Amino acid sequence: MFSVNVPLPPTIGRVADDLHPKLAGFDRVRERRTLVCKRIDANDVINSDARGDHNPDRSRALGRLREMLRPVLADVDPFDAAVTGIGVFEAPTAGPGPVVHLTVESGALVSLHRRLCASFDPVEGVEGDAYVPHVTLARGGGAVDDAVVDTLVDVDVDPVVWRVDGLELYDTAVREVAGRVGL
Repeated sequence: MFSVNVPLPPTIGRVADDLHPKLAGFDRVRERRTLVCKRIDANDVINSDARGDHNPDRSRALGRLREMLRPVLADVDPFDAAVTGIGVFEAPTAGPGPVVHLTVESGALVSLHRRLCASFDPVEGVEGDAYVPHVTLARGGGAVDDAVVDTLVDVDVDPVVWRVDGLELYDTAVREVAGRVGL
C-alpha cells in the first residue's frame, strides 16, 4: 500500500505536542502525524506495470506510481490547507474508536482527493464521498469517557494555515516517506 500524503508544517507537530497530556487515557496516541490525501493499493501500481512484471521491486513500483500520478497532478496548483480545531469520529469505519483528530479544511484538498479517486480505486468507507481530511491524534477508548472527548473537542486551537506545494509518497511496507511529487 502506498499513501499520498500532504506534508505538514512543524507548527502542527507543536499543536499536537501541546495536546499530548490531554490524550493520556487513549489506547494509542500518535507520535507520527499524517494527513492522508489518498491510499493507493500497491497491486494497482504493480498490475499496471507496462512490462507486465507482477513482482517488481519497491523502487520500480514507486517510480511507476510517480509516472501514474504525473498526468493526474499536471494541472493541480499549490493550494492552502488549514487546521481549524479538534474533532472526533465516535465510530470509525476501521479500528477502535473514538478517534480524536485535528480538523483540516481545504476545498482544494477535497477536490484533489476526488481527482485521485477517479484514477485510483477509493478505499471503501474512508475515501470518495466519505473522505474527511484530518490529522489523527489518538484513538481507542481504553480509559477515556465521553467527558474527556467532549473536553478535547472544546479546546481552542489557533488555526494553522499552510501552503501545500507537493505531496509525499509513503510506502507502508517500509513505513517511511519514499518520495515526493510537486504541484
